[in-house]
Amino acid sequence: MPQLFINADQLESLLIKAKGASQDTAKQVIDKALELKGLSLEETAILIQNDSAEVIQRLFTAARQIKEKIYGQRLVLFAPLYIANYCSNNCLYCGFRKSNQQLQRVALSMDEIAAEVATLEREGHKRLLMLCGENHEGSSLDYFVQAIETAYSVKTEHGGDIRRINVEIAPLSVKEFQRLKSAKIGTYLLFQETYDPVTYKKMHPSGPKADYENRLFGMHRAMEAGIDDVGIGALFGLRDWRFEVLAMLAHSLELEKTFGVGPHTISVPRLQPTKNTPLANQPPAPVSDNDFKRLVAIIRLAVPYTGMILSTRESTSLRNEIFGLGISQISAGSRTNPGGYQSNRQEQPESEQFSLHDDRSLLEVVKDITKMGFYPSFCTACYRLGRTGHEFMEYAKPGEIQSYCLPNAILTFQEYLTYYGDDEAKNLGRQVIDQQLKGIKTDILRHKTAKKLDELAQGKTDLYF
Repeated sequence: MPQLFINADQLESLLIKAKGASQDTAKQVIDKALELKGLSLEETAILIQNDSAEVIQRLFTAARQIKEKIYGQRLVLFAPLYIANYCSNNCLYCGFRKSNQQLQRVALSMDEIAAEVATLEREGHKRLLMLCGENHEGSSLDYFVQAIETAYSVKTEHGGDIRRINVEIAPLSVKEFQRLKSAKIGTYLLFQETYDPVTYKKMHPSGPKADYENRLFGMHRAMEAGIDDVGIGALFGLRDWRFEVLAMLAHSLELEKTFGVGPHTISVPRLQPTKNTPLANQPPAPVSDNDFKRLVAIIRLAVPYTGMILSTRESTSLRNEIFGLGISQISAGSRTNPGGYQSNRQEQPESEQFSLHDDRSLLEVVKDITKMGFYPSFCTACYRLGRTGHEFMEYAKPGEIQSYCLPNAILTFQEYLTYYGDDEAKNLGRQVIDQQLKGIKTDILRHKTAKKLDELAQGKTDLYF
């Protein structure tokens, strides 16, 4: 195993030292972040420790500016698809933990997975995040790969299909990661949960996941196997958020130093209540809504090129507040229980991994964010054209990725509206698309996009640059 790149004592020392930084110093760090080159651990610690109202307001303003420069006002939409909840781990915060005897254990058949996917396609989804518990008998790698192949094979009316499947499963060996890559996955996601080894040991008393170092170096093995789009994250609420944010940045910097490319995404899940899981109902290190907004903004300044994912764990009102602070991908119409899209979620709380607080359907989310000035995107072009890893970052870091993202967002949004939108969504979308079309910088690309919009109107689907 390589040398550990997370030194908890060193990170704590940086946080202690940063307490002495002045407001002027914090403002200088924020100004530097606007150059879109990211921040060091020391600089990030200064923003983490400065809780002056003036600095926080300046932080939020900068986060909005950086989000706009890199990603514009687009929000990429996806749905999680849980296919099995068998698990060999005993994570204290998770409803899927092995010792939860009241959980209804499920491993969907391929026919059931196909039915779930068809339901999602008929709502308009094009991107999935597939997940399952860690159990070699109930949900093996063979089973998971077959499930991916099944999901990609499902076709419904109006060109309904899944065009990108990101995955979140337990860390694998390099050889196993190579097999996973061959299944044509998009991004591989793996959350360390907590980067503090002491807290990690308490939270994971038994099972394969109890091995802190194996999980910590999971992304190294994935990238060694050729998976160049990876996503990291921490479960906020297990340890002080200030430490976790700094540790996530250390992880990001380690991947960039070792492989020349940092994480494609960073997720910010916050611990939420879970049926029959006492620790989830009383988080050891609760994160207030205000601090949650701060940590999102700080991450956006520290790692400007990385997509940020916000799930339906959070309430509708809080999600709406946070979108502009740096979020670029959101889930919508989610279920966290296997088979949940085919059943009534309210009737099956015993099979969920965690509680959800945004119950809006995909259509409702699309309309709400459009009213807020954002524009929905279902784009999968970069993954399908090989703009991943180093090539993606070459466009993302200077903000040039928008030359692809904006036209593709317009085209995928129009396709969604044509086949899945109601009259209100179509009226709202028409205004947004007309406005965004004017925002395309070059005449040539604007005309090409307009031509593809005409092709969509004639019944074509799946058009992109």
